[in-house]
Amino acid sequence: MPNESRLLEPREAAEPSPEAFIRERTRPGPVPFLPEVALHMAEEVLELWEAMEAVRGEEGLPPPFWAFPWAGGVGVARYVLDHPELVAGRRVLDLAAGSGLVAVAAALRGAGSVLAVDIDPYAVAAVGVNAELNGVRVDALAEDVLDGDGGPAEVVLAGDVFYEREMAARFLPFLERARARGAQVLVGDPGRAYLPRERFTSLAAYRVPVVADLEDAELKTTTVWQLG
Repeated sequence: MPNESRLLEPREAAEPSPEAFIRERTRPGPVPFLPEVALHMAEEVLELWEAMEAVRGEEGLPPPFWAFPWAGGVGVARYVLDHPELVAGRRVLDLAAGSGLVAVAAALRGAGSVLAVDIDPYAVAAVGVNAELNGVRVDALAEDVLDGDGGPAEVVLAGDVFYEREMAARFLPFLERARARGAQVLVGDPGRAYLPRERFTSLAAYRVPVVADLEDAELKTTTVWQLG
């Protein structure tokens, strides 16, 4: 016979899957400046941040990069949407993908294949949710790939990866190795301090609407740069 006292004990709620958490805490809608693309986006930064810490049982987590359209990614996505010849029929890598915004844009413009990479499993789940929302296929990988060269991708895209010195020190060699083997490398950057501009050529600049709570501004000038 079952132990009645154990049956009466409260059970801890199971931790929701990353996909379930994303669907519960975000709403789908068009991305400002990118009406061709829809994303699952959060409305309140602090509220989402606190919910993440509660679910994962950790404090001091990094911002949920997958829940918002960041300026660098918006710039790269806009450029891809306006220049489909960049990705059409080609193998594309979206590095530090976050929500998968750039990857979705590449898939919408006819990329032969798209791989979105991020170290955060919630970002990888968000990529899947957002690809489904836009009716495209994007493969997603939760892995640190920065010791490699991005092969076999023919186009490597990265939105806003030069915001910290340590990050820049890892991303730049990766991007240079990708370029050295023949990949076309584009980066979106809204004026971060650690982008070595002398290594890049400017392709386009946009005034991009951003989440004020994240950027302390409502608009950011974002430049799309090509390496080499």
